[in-house]
Amino acid sequence: MISKTFNRYIWLLDILLQEKQLTFDEISKRWQESNLGDNKPLPLRTFHQHRVAVEELFGVEIKCNPSSGYKYAITNPEVLRNNRTRKWLLNSFNLSNMIIAGHNMKERILFEDIPRGTEYLQTIIEAMQRSKELAIDYQPFYGRRTTYTLQPYAMKAYHKRWYLLGFIKELEAIRNIALDRLLEMTIREQSFSLPENFNAAKYYENTVGIFVSKDLSPVKVKLKAYGKQIEYLRSLPLHKSQCETSSRYGEFSVFEYKLCLTPELSSQILAMGENVEVLEPQELREEVKRRFVVY
Repeated sequence: MISKTFNRYIWLLDILLQEKQLTFDEISKRWQESNLGDNKPLPLRTFHQHRVAVEELFGVEIKCNPSSGYKYAITNPEVLRNNRTRKWLLNSFNLSNMIIAGHNMKERILFEDIPRGTEYLQTIIEAMQRSKELAIDYQPFYGRRTTYTLQPYAMKAYHKRWYLLGFIKELEAIRNIALDRLLEMTIREQSFSLPENFNAAKYYENTVGIFVSKDLSPVKVKLKAYGKQIEYLRSLPLHKSQCETSSRYGEFSVFEYKLCLTPELSSQILAMGENVEVLEPQELREEVKRRFVVY
């Protein structure tokens, strides 16, 4: 669970995002009425400490405007909208606050089970910040335990699992490592330099999931969706390249993508069942058809 101090920071940030601007007295009264205030007003010194902490954590400025009646407001809210990591942090912390506020609802608010591996996140972030190599003991589902020296490039969450992307010196290649398959991890004193042209978002740009191969080039993929699957794809796109190119109301819609043909793409399409048809490329159409018959 996220610490109470962090929850206070998020409470302050969230209340100003909702109300736009408030005087200190208004903020203090809201604090007193909240689950974090213990029915006590917010001390001015504590408010300023939290205000500075919010700026350091999220990069947003909370300033007082005398011309508006000495009201405090966030001067650069676009920072949160334009930064996916900060948005993820804010959403995660807000969820924590929600759970605390509704502690008597614990039997009615259900969450997916999160597998192991999150205990390594702080170590990985520290290693990336310091540009230090990691010594890891890794046990794949099918294979023996192996010790690797890994240069951590990036992390990615996918299907309830965290993956660490980095250069493994013993393999002389970039690989994804599932954190729930790690047995041990330590930071080494050896430093490394992140390749100048490396960009995590670009690395995964044309793939669904985490599988990337230099032997695969992106191609045009066309899917024809029927029934409720149309709205599912509209509200939760399969990939950021998704574009709806044609439709017939109440019958079907055609979606186009620019993707590499990976096993994970086929699996995602198969998971949609008979409500999605692959129109092209023919290679993917045959692969999905073959696996659908097997299933």
